[in-house]
Amino acid sequence: MGIIVVDLFSTLDGVYQAPGGPDEDREGGFEFGGWQGHYFDKEGGDIIVAGIQRLDALLLGRKTYDIFAGFWPNAAADDPIAAKFNAVPKFVASRTLKDPGWAGTTVLQDVAAEVREVRGQYDETHVIGSGGLFQTLLAEGLVDRLNLWLYPVTLGTGKRIFPDGTVPAAFSLAQPPQAFPKGAIWLVYERAGTPVTGIDIEGERGEA
Repeated sequence: MGIIVVDLFSTLDGVYQAPGGPDEDREGGFEFGGWQGHYFDKEGGDIIVAGIQRLDALLLGRKTYDIFAGFWPNAAADDPIAAKFNAVPKFVASRTLKDPGWAGTTVLQDVAAEVREVRGQYDETHVIGSGGLFQTLLAEGLVDRLNLWLYPVTLGTGKRIFPDGTVPAAFSLAQPPQAFPKGAIWLVYERAGTPVTGIDIEGERGEA
């Protein structure tokens, strides 16, 4: 059985909208597109590219898919990210898309059922961005690993990774956190059931 890996770039206040470019996603009047760029460094970039090279399939929500499909097929052929994305099988969650233009794309209409089939076919299926899809996968118990890149900036507006209504979930660190020169922190979590609440902190200290 393979795993579903979710890759998210987030501000300190949980905004994931349009990290890469100024016109990437202006929905809701978002004015901070490209906020990730100022904090990009080679060390972090190498880790991101290495993670992309490990993926065997790409799973995206419709809005992120449209952004990717409009960019990566037209990118330079020697770009390692473009080469990877264009080569691997791609899946997009959509009830309305009928004829995807990006070669190698399959449309998933029943996410809960069909993503389980995808997970069984590939070692690592990565979800990038796609916050709405992330919420659906989380609710269905289909998030196996979360690669969370946290950047030292707050925006106060924009689409948030964990909005009200997010299903309660617990995670455990899969590896030690890693910090990079310009302030980004890479956190890798694995799903660990549901939150544990009601712990008596003073009692725990006393037992120690």
